[in-house]
Amino acid sequence: MEASAALSRIGLAGLAVMGQNLALNIAEKGFPISVYNRTTSKVDETVDRARQEGSLPLTGQYNPRDFVLSLQRPRSVIILVKAGAPVDQTIAALSDHMEPGDTIIDGGNEWYENTERRIHQASEKGLLYLGMGVSGGEEGARNGPSLMPGGSLQAYNNIQDILSKVAAQVEDGPCVTYIGEGGSGNFVKMVHNGIEYGDMQLISEAYDVLKHVGGLNNSELADIFAEWNRGELESFLIEITADIFKVKDEEGGDGFLVDKILDKTGMKGTGKWTVQQAAELSIAAPTIAASLDSRYLSGLKEERENAASVLKEAGMSDDIASAARVGVDKKRLIDDVRQALYASKICSYAQGMNLLRAKSNEKGWNLNLGELARIWKGGCIIRAVFLDRIKKAYQRNPNLASLIVDPEFAREMVQRQAAWRRVVGLAISAGISTPGMCASLAYFDTYRRARLPANLVQAQRDLFGAHTYERVDRPGAFHTEWTKLARKSGSGVGALN
Repeated sequence: MEASAALSRIGLAGLAVMGQNLALNIAEKGFPISVYNRTTSKVDETVDRARQEGSLPLTGQYNPRDFVLSLQRPRSVIILVKAGAPVDQTIAALSDHMEPGDTIIDGGNEWYENTERRIHQASEKGLLYLGMGVSGGEEGARNGPSLMPGGSLQAYNNIQDILSKVAAQVEDGPCVTYIGEGGSGNFVKMVHNGIEYGDMQLISEAYDVLKHVGGLNNSELADIFAEWNRGELESFLIEITADIFKVKDEEGGDGFLVDKILDKTGMKGTGKWTVQQAAELSIAAPTIAASLDSRYLSGLKEERENAASVLKEAGMSDDIASAARVGVDKKRLIDDVRQALYASKICSYAQGMNLLRAKSNEKGWNLNLGELARIWKGGCIIRAVFLDRIKKAYQRNPNLASLIVDPEFAREMVQRQAAWRRVVGLAISAGISTPGMCASLAYFDTYRRARLPANLVQAQRDLFGAHTYERVDRPGAFHTEWTKLARKSGSGVGALN
């Protein structure tokens, strides 16, 4: 390579759409960037785009050595390739040409323990490593994503100026912060995606109830979601939902496109990881779990069609929803559903935040939950106005046990609970499944009760397994010969017959 060629400030390897867009974003912010991809046509494509989108300072490289050597020291390379083995292969190809003090930043949706393994492997070669969650999809990558970098603080400091310009900008700063050590950045992105699963499920339930119990058509739904997006529910997902209801079907003639889409939900795995981690840490995350179960059930399209006909033959009425629709006040239903959606959403975010805190405590990451809410306010898929209120709740009390007991959110939950119960009750009587809303409501009702029927479960465990129990009136562990004592007082049994 000629000594005269100016070196790039940063490099990016892996030029699928996310990689291309992030590279162009970095270049547009004034940072000269080198790009590399194993398939060379992708390099040409990116170089062409850089030229077309404003003669941006982007240089294509065609092999790992030239790519690495085109970067200023200490070198920083972002890799955006498929999670798993491709990441290890890319690191191996690049690290051969890197020097101690250089940095690798993995921007994929990676399992956090893989990042922790790679941090260790990189450090053996003197390399620094970041696992960075990137949210916002293709559009976010190009115009400003939410960035969640975790790992080496030194590596973060080396590129902080770039990340803070490239990230989405909100009124209280760029949507990026140093998350913490190890795989914390990937873990936070994973939980973000779990919360996203919950949000999407809850919105689909609101749609289902409004459509099948409220009898609303797509044009009315578009208007309702657009209106909701001007209030407390203002968010990216509500905004795009309004747009989806407006799109006519271009391919198949009449009607709206949303009605022609097969009702089978795809997934990449981050939602599943979130639910697995919640179980590992004994954190209840029923709304997120319900959204995952709903995706699994949606996949059983043929089984569901068969079940519909079998149960119809068994006497299941088709018009259970239309029977529930009789006498429904449309305007009130719309307002009730809005309130139910908001209250359910608070519970879903509470579960996600509690999972983050539990993992942070386990790993010593010292996560700042208020700051995480802040960097999710822009760029990412779950960006929403109410994240600012979540940020403030954790600023008021960093040790807040749950969002549900923040004084502001508590008041809002209480104000909305009557509407929430009406919606869930109506959906149940109409035979419309609302697993996310039901899970959120059950979570709320369980969490707010000072005494639960768990005393009976403990008694059962003690009876069949001698697991012992504690008492409310005195300390210690107790075991009772339940069956013997029940036989002794058996005279009373059967009185109900």
